[in-house]
Amino acid sequence: MAEPDGGSDGSSDSGLHLEPQYEPQYEPQYENMKQGKLYITATPIGNLADLTFRAKKILETVDLIACEDTRHSKILLNHYGIQKPLLSFHSHSGRTKVDKIIQHLKNGDDVALISDAGTPGISDPGYVLIQAALENGIEVIPIPGPSAVLTALCASGLPTDKFLYLGFLPVKKGRQTLFKSMADSKYTVVFYESPHRLLKTICELKKVLKPDTKVTIAKELTKIYETFFRGTLNDIEKKLPVGKPKGEYVVMVHNG
Repeated sequence: MAEPDGGSDGSSDSGLHLEPQYEPQYEPQYENMKQGKLYITATPIGNLADLTFRAKKILETVDLIACEDTRHSKILLNHYGIQKPLLSFHSHSGRTKVDKIIQHLKNGDDVALISDAGTPGISDPGYVLIQAALENGIEVIPIPGPSAVLTALCASGLPTDKFLYLGFLPVKKGRQTLFKSMADSKYTVVFYESPHRLLKTICELKKVLKPDTKVTIAKELTKIYETFFRGTLNDIEKKLPVGKPKGEYVVMVHNG
């Protein structure tokens, strides 16, 4: 089923705009309208061609781009000929860096927040900056686009009407508790896993879930070697490549 387009009048109009308004009019809920805007801008998860027209326009027009790794982000920006000041903002950035970005916004600078891949704020520290912006009365505008969890889920072959997203699983504390909770879940459970822990995770799942539990594992989404492995918990390990796993993985489990 396609995602709802936001329309509510039941008409045949899809509600889509061929020429998106990059600076839509919002309700006057912000006291200082001279402040800059924070654009939460989704970027490709692998294939550079997946950057949307709207995201490209935003990145071309903002005054500053906050990104996880400036070197990584320059690959995308150089590909599209975008030259803007960059400021690193990642999981190890302290409050000082958040305050610095907020000050830019208060001074009237428009700022785009991007992650290394996908939608900022999903399994990355973006939410800290977003919270700070909202607390300071700064307008936060989402620019939708690629997301690894949705890209994997839509082609998984598992039920997608309801799902539970867990992000990156904890390495130690709380890991077993999450695995046991999957046994009681009626929804498709989605999480990210690193290649060096993938096989161990499958073994741990076998201890708490039924052998016929459906599993789909997505690798290197949107890239040249994109692969989906589909099967049951009992046989999925046999379908994975022989040797040490490489790449980035999204694991989806349905225990229904």
